Amino acid sequence: MNISIVIPVYNGQETITELTERLGRVLAGMTEAYEVILVCDGSPDNSWSVIEQLAARFPCVVGIRLMRNYGQHNALLCGVRAARYELTVTIDDDLQNPPEEIPVLLKKLEEGYDVVFGVPKKMSQNWWRNFTSVVAKKVVGLVMGQRKISDITSYRIFRTHLREAFQSYQGPELLLDYLLTWGTDRFGTVPVDELPRKVGRSNYTLGKLIKLTLTLLTGYTTVPLRFASILGFFFTLIGGLVLIYVLIVYFVIGSEPGFPFLASAISIFSGVQLFALGIMGEYLSRVFDRTQGRPTYQVLTAIGGEKK
Repeated sequence: MNISIVIPVYNGQETITELTERLGRVLAGMTEAYEVILVCDGSPDNSWSVIEQLAARFPCVVGIRLMRNYGQHNALLCGVRAARYELTVTIDDDLQNPPEEIPVLLKKLEEGYDVVFGVPKKMSQNWWRNFTSVVAKKVVGLVMGQRKISDITSYRIFRTHLREAFQSYQGPELLLDYLLTWGTDRFGTVPVDELPRKVGRSNYTLGKLIKLTLTLLTGYTTVPLRFASILGFFFTLIGGLVLIYVLIVYFVIGSEPGFPFLASAISIFSGVQLFALGIMGEYLSRVFDRTQGRPTYQVLTAIGGEKK
């Protein structure tokens, strides 16, 4: 069984050497051939220089340098499209996902799945990162139509032929897990270890996680639009009840509703309208981005790639 390892690299100069060496020790005993594809996603540090050294040192290493930073999933797609072998493993460059867990992922895949996610046995981040991560995973599961898969991670193994389903995909924003649903619905999970981060800090800030969640919701599903429609219908009913109340007060009691009541009602309905317009604006912005013809990624140079 031959395996391609795809690693998006951003600020990984201090970790990718150890990661590559550990991958070599793990894969040498379980595969006939393997490759390690390091995709430098416009990293501002010396990651590309380290990748050049690794490519010269290890025949199995493939280095791909993108013209700028396109995003983690864009870099992943680039690496997936360059993969040569029948199985692909994606892993982060920060050493939090131990390469030694790859046999665990492979064993689970052999049970009949096409995609298997390595789910941390214990989350190693602080409380707000864990909370936002859980929310983001729930959103991803909703977008993917895989409600049974509540834990979706960047540590995954899948059958490389699935990329044929999204080979022609173009667009500046993407979610690899969603693209994988175009080729299969056989997803599985398996518990794996997750280690504390050794070097640096996560590139995903709270703002980026919120932006990612909004992108997922408005870029790959119509659920927010349906929610806005239901919300509009609900407040239309409330508006009708308010009108009935005003008429009863005026004709039966003989007085007019006070200004605070009318002001609060107007504020509520105006807020709902602006909320619905905001959702539509998010969808229009996605359409605008895709009609510009911006590339998913652009390769600057590639090195290595000799067969083992």
